[in-house]
Amino acid sequence: MTTALVIIPARLAATRLPRKPLADICGKPMIVRVLEQARNADIGPVAVACDNRDIFEAVQDHGGRAVMTRTDHESGSDRIFEAASLLDPDAAHDVILNVQGDVPLIAPEAIRAAFTPLGIAEVAIGTIMTEITDPVFRDDPNFVKAVTTPNGRGHHRALYFTRATAPSGDGPLYQHIGIYAYRRSALADFVRLPPSPLEAREKLEQLRALEAGMRIDVSIIDSAPMDVNTPEDLERARAAYLTT
Repeated sequence: MTTALVIIPARLAATRLPRKPLADICGKPMIVRVLEQARNADIGPVAVACDNRDIFEAVQDHGGRAVMTRTDHESGSDRIFEAASLLDPDAAHDVILNVQGDVPLIAPEAIRAAFTPLGIAEVAIGTIMTEITDPVFRDDPNFVKAVTTPNGRGHHRALYFTRATAPSGDGPLYQHIGIYAYRRSALADFVRLPPSPLEAREKLEQLRALEAGMRIDVSIIDSAPMDVNTPEDLERARAAYLTT
């Protein structure tokens, strides 16, 4: 498989944690911590796609690569599509991997796990999930459930994603984690699609791909990376870096 172009979309606007990408984590902005972990995955070049000059300069000041994108994108996938055309206009990379900008503790192996399902030619998008082990979160709509079936190749094929508790019956439930490896052609198709009915109902963008017939396969990882959305999350992330 060829290498991926890894893009981290970053917006300055955040209601619960103002200027979130620039929040300091033990001497470096959070967006730089994510960039470092993405580099450690070692699957291809890494860049930040941002809509604000402060983020752009923070990344460059720490030796990273950044590109300015439009401010009116409705989703991260739209932003990375624009960024890919700016960063790689000759399409040297046929996989674009989207890493969220608020997961400073993301493990490099989790990023690689999203990439590996694309070893199957029919897979359009790769992503990751982890088993929900705490019963408190089984019915939490903020923990998006991946309903999948084994694909016989060491991963699972996604059948549905939902905020409901599914599937029913005995057996594990899996939390979907929003890191995506797109075939470049699939990303181009995806951003041209209008929002789909189930996407609008569940508020889950990945359902647009499934409703359009795109195949999404999912790797299982050991645990979910902590995302940073609140000041309390930020303090936990700082504490985690101090212990590593």
